[in-house]
Amino acid sequence: MNMPDPQAFAATWMNQLTDPTAWQGWMKMPAAGATGMPQANPLAGVFKDFNVSISPARLDTLRQDYLQKVGQLWQDFMSGKTPALHDKRFSGSEWSATPFAAFTAASYLLNGEFMLALADAVEAGPRERQKIRFTVQQMVDAMSPANFLATNPEAQAKLIETKGESLTKGLQNMLEDLRKGRISQTDESAFEVGVNVGTTQGHVVFENDLFQLIQYSPATPTVRSVPLLMIPPCINKFYILDLQPENSLVRYVVEQGNTVFMVSWRNPDKSMANLSWDDYVERGAIESIRVAREISGQDKVHVFGFCVGGTIAASALAVLAARGQQPAASLSLLTTLLDFSDTGVLEVFIDEAQVALREAALAKGGIMPGRDLATTFSALRPNDLVWNYVQQNYLKGKVPPAFDLLYWNADSTNLPGPMFCWYLRNTYLENKLKVPGQLTVCGVPVDLGRIDCPVFVYGSKEDHIVPWPAAFASVNLLNPKKPKANRFVLGASGHIAGVINPTSKGKRSYWVNDSTAEKKGRKTEASRGPRSADEWFAGATENKGSWWPEWARFLQENGGEEIPAPTQPGNAQYQQSEPAPGRYVKARAD
Repeated sequence: MNMPDPQAFAATWMNQLTDPTAWQGWMKMPAAGATGMPQANPLAGVFKDFNVSISPARLDTLRQDYLQKVGQLWQDFMSGKTPALHDKRFSGSEWSATPFAAFTAASYLLNGEFMLALADAVEAGPRERQKIRFTVQQMVDAMSPANFLATNPEAQAKLIETKGESLTKGLQNMLEDLRKGRISQTDESAFEVGVNVGTTQGHVVFENDLFQLIQYSPATPTVRSVPLLMIPPCINKFYILDLQPENSLVRYVVEQGNTVFMVSWRNPDKSMANLSWDDYVERGAIESIRVAREISGQDKVHVFGFCVGGTIAASALAVLAARGQQPAASLSLLTTLLDFSDTGVLEVFIDEAQVALREAALAKGGIMPGRDLATTFSALRPNDLVWNYVQQNYLKGKVPPAFDLLYWNADSTNLPGPMFCWYLRNTYLENKLKVPGQLTVCGVPVDLGRIDCPVFVYGSKEDHIVPWPAAFASVNLLNPKKPKANRFVLGASGHIAGVINPTSKGKRSYWVNDSTAEKKGRKTEASRGPRSADEWFAGATENKGSWWPEWARFLQENGGEEIPAPTQPGNAQYQQSEPAPGRYVKARAD
């Protein structure tokens, strides 16, 4: 077997790196090959848009460390020792069955480790460094030998075992995905909205051109007088909150004795190409609050917002507060950003140049395609949401198993261009929403601090879209005159899996920080409350299971008296038009 000498190659390559005068030229060298030892500069072009450098001392340290590890790996290979592969992509027995496969994987992991160390060593601002690291991580993940038939021994074994059928099936899967314009992550034929996902019983009781309002049928003989209005994100379908009976948050809160309304956003088409952020606030959230109050006959409603739905909900309540109205008995925000100081890995997609580009294309009208949003979110976790399916679906010819959450994930939603551009610039880019009076929404200056109601804020500990300290920041923005009425709960897992954690499963855990202040028989946070996420977590305690009961108790504490459950949806003015989940949620972006 004619293998390259990694020590000689690495020494030559590293000598180029340590020569400061050759740095800019090195940046323009050809890119690396897909597998094995690097063929040239693996970071070709990554730094071309950044004025950055690495200190010679730091570079020399990285060089020495890399050379030492390369030498050890080569010695192990020549002596017949199989390297350990501590990466789930190479956990199959086939990777360790032959020295060449193991060496290919090990050298890839070593090269990837070095490339990421280089990215971390650049002398640049935090935002630039994050962009560089993200770009390098994307390239490292794409270069994995597991992504190519020629270097994936598991796929090769499957090819031999099936006498070529796996390759034929893989090509069919790939062609079908090309037709759909996305990688299949689940067996989409196994689900249908309204049949086995989004099945909680209810009726549409109101609609306009922007949303339908669903009222769910009661599951208890009595309910709390204050109804619950749920405002989901408009960038996704609402049925993430109502997947199947065993993991439906909607069903859970209905069974806890609440009258529940749900906003079902319309999937925008060309007729909605000029809708703005103000439309979503005024004709969406504010209108749904008005209708829920009129149907229930109550002055106040619990307002719930999830992700960008929470940003819309809080904006709506701030607009109403500016108009002298306080219609919320409470506000619940799940994985929501109001302070956009820390937007996690999404920062790599948002800067002045990228926002200006979107504005030039969409700000005066147009549609932001749902498939583009889905691609962006998949890029945040490429090994789990892209390359895993390339390996399984295309290289091995498998059909992905049925999974309701991934079916929902593939059910994309478009956005109106003007609304999308306003949201990007004023929140993610310029972070104006948190500043009192900085933004005018629906004709009035908004001040989140004027919202007068108890607040429940939830964050997920491993959330890469809304980092939990950023979610926590909402606690200090809202209800400043009565901070002890606010409550923060931290759940395990990520942006979606942390939220959809039913009590029946007994999985994961959550953290609360209770102090000595008492309210209605249970502890709440002190009158001042922790000012920072770190301070809050330092005094928090972990509890096993779902956080849902914590929220249910919060709703109960602020939910008013018990009254007979409504016998019919809607009222004389707002009558049922069709069964839940309604037709808006069934419209697909593609």
